[in-house]
Amino acid sequence: MESNLIGYLDRKTWIHQLSGAAKLICFLLLSVIGMISYDTRFLIGLALFSVFLFASAGIRYRDIAFVLKFIIFFSLLNLVAVYLFAPEYGVEIYGTRHVIFEGIGRYTLTQEQVFYELNLLIKYFVTIPPGLIFLFTTNPSELASSINRIGISYKIAYAVALALRYIPDIQDDFRTIAKAQQARGVELSKKAPLRKRVAGNVAIAIPLIFSSLERIDHISAAMELRRFGKHKQRTWLKAKPIHGKDLLAIAVVCLIVALGLSLMVLNGGRFYNPFR
Repeated sequence: MESNLIGYLDRKTWIHQLSGAAKLICFLLLSVIGMISYDTRFLIGLALFSVFLFASAGIRYRDIAFVLKFIIFFSLLNLVAVYLFAPEYGVEIYGTRHVIFEGIGRYTLTQEQVFYELNLLIKYFVTIPPGLIFLFTTNPSELASSINRIGISYKIAYAVALALRYIPDIQDDFRTIAKAQQARGVELSKKAPLRKRVAGNVAIAIPLIFSSLERIDHISAAMELRRFGKHKQRTWLKAKPIHGKDLLAIAVVCLIVALGLSLMVLNGGRFYNPFR
């Protein structure tokens, strides 16, 4: 079974049973507190909680292999870029300087910089799992109703839902075209040289773009014929009401956010400084 990019996975877990609005609120709260706080102790606990939620959602590695590799690559690239552009930023934050080894020019590695980038690494484990959970456990139609419920225009909400629903279709079309090309003798597997594979994939992208544009035109025409957007409000087929378990999930996340804010007050700021 080939992995998906981003798409709803229908599983029977307690996270799937939560309403889309509750999952959206929890995701936003966890992401915000995870991005704001630099308390390493809190972030480690929050990362473990995020990994636990990810495991509870029943999402398997093969379901998200491609997108996970993509995220890991750019996360590591970001860590390297942070050091290259600001190798002394950790020193500025924590106010001390403990050299691990002297480098070339300004590229001296310090304990403060390593600790700062460790916090950034932990933040990826805090913010990425909730995002993947939300996208892979929320039906696109329910996602649209959830976005609309928090006050965003239903037109924008519907556009987001259509985009997420369309990504797996694009991936299926890509695979279909790739298999047709391979049947004609075009080698696109890992056995082929990289240059040949890139050229083959570019050749696939051209018919894929035209087929996508045609499908978009059909969808737009169908929505226009049904007078989409005429009214200021609309009803949703997949909307779920808020139940007790949704309120419990929101309450737990709110307690976590309150703990993070309390630690900021105790630390006198967003950063936990072990070098004092």
